[in-house]
Amino acid sequence: MSIFMYKDRPIKYIIDGDLSSTKNIIVILNGIMMSCLSWEAFIQPFSKENTVLRFDMFDQGETAKQTEQYTQDIQVELLKSLLDYLKIKKVNLMGISYGASIALQFAVKYQEYIDKMVVANVVGKTSPWLKAIGDGWNEVAASRNGEAYYNITIPYIYSPQFYTKEIKWMENRKKILIPLFSNPAFLDAMVRLTKSAETHDVVAQLGNIRVKTLIIASEEDYLTPVFEQKMLHHNIKNSELVVIPECGHASMYEKPEIFTSLILGFINNDQVKIV
Repeated sequence: MSIFMYKDRPIKYIIDGDLSSTKNIIVILNGIMMSCLSWEAFIQPFSKENTVLRFDMFDQGETAKQTEQYTQDIQVELLKSLLDYLKIKKVNLMGISYGASIALQFAVKYQEYIDKMVVANVVGKTSPWLKAIGDGWNEVAASRNGEAYYNITIPYIYSPQFYTKEIKWMENRKKILIPLFSNPAFLDAMVRLTKSAETHDVVAQLGNIRVKTLIIASEEDYLTPVFEQKMLHHNIKNSELVVIPECGHASMYEKPEIFTSLILGFINNDQVKIV
């Protein structure tokens, strides 16, 4: 673990591998409730042929907590500043959900830093429907009831069949998450993160994104439905769309092998030519 100071605020980041090598650099952008440590199970395959940079954005993990409301632009500028601090000129950017929104905004603003981009389970714009879901989360967060917050957030992140089939795993997760979800500091951070996504809207700029992009959708994603990723694919000209069947919003957890294979295949296999 390393610390980068951004505007006098400590930012946690982890480098798996050697930045001075000739390997591809993959930058991971967390989902809204995630942290650097959420990716531990993926680091061995990700870093086998790549150098991996992961970091906690504001209000995530061990990075500084904010005290005032902000927009996602603060996370975009944080990413740019971290890359500049580490003297990194080109990366492969990979984000899921909230992190994928940051990736899209970063690509609109700073695509010269990006070689390839992978965005999973994401929208181009926070719709009134998605905002209403976030409002519901925040209203329950105000109750400080950790179990209620779990019940309003986590079940909808997974597909119904995964939640039912893996109920023992889900119950273990519940035991871990309810104490966290009962922490007022965590809930306040979640409210700020959720509100920061309300102004997310890159739809008008999608046509300006030129980097090679892989868009990952999930057939049973009830937070960011497949039609949203189809819209991204239609507007980002240099993009490919893959829909994972029988999978919910948390594609990395429901289908980890497929998720990993898609990302590594897209980033590392650019020598394949059909002649």
